[in-house]
Amino acid sequence: MIRPSLRAAPLGLGLAFLLVSAAPAALAQQASTYPPALPASLPSIPDAQDVAYPGVITLDIDATNLAQHIFAVKQTIPVAQAGPMTLFFPEWLPGNHGPVGPIAQLAGIEITANGQRVEWVRDPLHPFAYHVVVPAGATALNITMQHLSPTAANQGRITMTPEMLNIQWEKMLLYPAGHWSRNITVQPTVKFPAGWQFGTALEPASKTGDVQTFKPVNLEILIDSPVFAGVHYRQIDLNPGGRSPVRANFVADDAKSLEATDDQIQILRNMVDQMDRLYGARHFDHYDFLIAMTDKLGGIGLEHHRSSENSVDPAFFTGWAAHLGDRDLLSHEMNHSWDGKWRRPADQYVPNFNSPLQNSLLWVYEGQTQYYGQVVAARSGLLTKQQAMDSLAMTAATYDTRVGREWRAMQDTTNDPIISQRQPKGWLSWQRDEDYYSEGQLIWLDVDTTIREKTGGRKSLDDFARAFYGVRDGDYAPAPYTFEDVVAALNGVVANDWATFLRTRLDADGPEARAPLDGLARGGWRLAFTDKPTDYMKTLYAELKRNDFTYSLGFQTGEANKIRSVQWNSLAFKSGLAAGMEIVAVNGQAATADRLTEAVTAAKDPAVPITLIVKDDDQYRTVVFDYHDGLRYPRLERIPGTPDRLGDILTPRRR
Repeated sequence: MIRPSLRAAPLGLGLAFLLVSAAPAALAQQASTYPPALPASLPSIPDAQDVAYPGVITLDIDATNLAQHIFAVKQTIPVAQAGPMTLFFPEWLPGNHGPVGPIAQLAGIEITANGQRVEWVRDPLHPFAYHVVVPAGATALNITMQHLSPTAANQGRITMTPEMLNIQWEKMLLYPAGHWSRNITVQPTVKFPAGWQFGTALEPASKTGDVQTFKPVNLEILIDSPVFAGVHYRQIDLNPGGRSPVRANFVADDAKSLEATDDQIQILRNMVDQMDRLYGARHFDHYDFLIAMTDKLGGIGLEHHRSSENSVDPAFFTGWAAHLGDRDLLSHEMNHSWDGKWRRPADQYVPNFNSPLQNSLLWVYEGQTQYYGQVVAARSGLLTKQQAMDSLAMTAATYDTRVGREWRAMQDTTNDPIISQRQPKGWLSWQRDEDYYSEGQLIWLDVDTTIREKTGGRKSLDDFARAFYGVRDGDYAPAPYTFEDVVAALNGVVANDWATFLRTRLDADGPEARAPLDGLARGGWRLAFTDKPTDYMKTLYAELKRNDFTYSLGFQTGEANKIRSVQWNSLAFKSGLAAGMEIVAVNGQAATADRLTEAVTAAKDPAVPITLIVKDDDQYRTVVFDYHDGLRYPRLERIPGTPDRLGDILTPRRR
């Protein structure tokens, strides 16, 4: 590259060679200082100011093109003056914890003002920013564009099918830079397919035919208030006569999925009741579960302040006994209304959706929610007490063998949504991945049982929950918190060196680091292994089509005998196996999960090996395991003579 200042004069060969060859590293380092080759110089992106944006943005969505999965978007953005202006597409999405706004799904952007075309230029350093020049005399920018829902799962999450749709506003709008989101007012309108019904936390304003207009809200509330709509729809009141409405809005691939029994509806109502008994206060004037019972719409579990987006199996109700995978999803996401939305980490309280988030407290935001999501599921009947304990055993076993702890602390996994952006990993036990969820759950069990032990059972983590989240009843404004706030609230329950307690567990790494399983023992239980899976594990893995040999041979398989995961440094690892390979034969017979199970059992005889033929792309090879300890599946085992604190934790609250 030649400096701009040298381009005007012809260069001799010697000088040109000198510039190119003498200091290429220096030139490369300076490359980003050169102006981009754009039609005009770009203004700087304005910093967000905590002042009102003038006027009301209108946002009109036509969601009727079901066949092609296209949302047609029209926006009108008022402008106060002519000149340079920057528009943002939301990048850092709440609940996703990272810069994952699907900007590639936005297409066909056309902007006009006073009937004239206004050109836009994307910022090359901040590609979620669009620069425009507002012409003189213009009072508004008129924008047309499309949000293109993926038409197949390999393109991203599908948000429109012939039976239902999911409007996530952050995927289909632009907004003016230079303002806090809460100071930008938007009036949304949606044209739904004929006859469809919808659920949302937004409040309806008026309706004409299939066009629904909602009351104006600020941008932060809008993006926090998605919509589920469908041709098969049912709404269930989960808090009859309660102080504020709590509703379950179901959409389904088939109307039969909506057939809930009275007992199942009562369990969902119990969940709301147990949340109230846990926290005491509500930080919403109404709450709407948005629940898609589907195999077609993309899966989701995403929290919002007054609603949540949830995908469950179509047989969530009709196949209740055989479908456990979604059982604590609703309690998890509702818990976020208190933990994560009302009280949110201070380093996530940012001006707008293009301000970077920091995730250092996700072990509270998500870890404590993972804990209470399962606790409330057990207290309400979404899970039986035994199922909750069996689930906890699986979690404990997973993190007891999380060998990635040797080089990477759990605290560092709070960065995973940013650095990995939830892409699959080949060596999960070694790489680690968002372990703040379930290892965080184990830490909060440790905290809970410590409080119970120190107070002789008079206090528990529930007292922390009420003191930290259950105050200022009816207050909806976010209340940020810091690590020091968490420690102070714990000390308000019972005095302890909570800062050291937490940091020791959060930051543990190295060869001697261990999983935080003390809460199990203090709760009166310990991790054990037997040669048969628990009923919960057997049912769950049948639903998920998984077969688990992690704690014996060191791998897990899925459908078609494909290896889903391999435990780092296990026998399978040392035998050269990896995720994606296919087991085609077991001891000379065509591979099945049952035959592999039988082979591991038969090999308890020291003279009997386990021989597999494995296919890796177009290569075949034979793997022989010299393993004779039989099948091993995790469960919890009672420690005689100790208080059953875990049993108490999972027991429904009576007040």
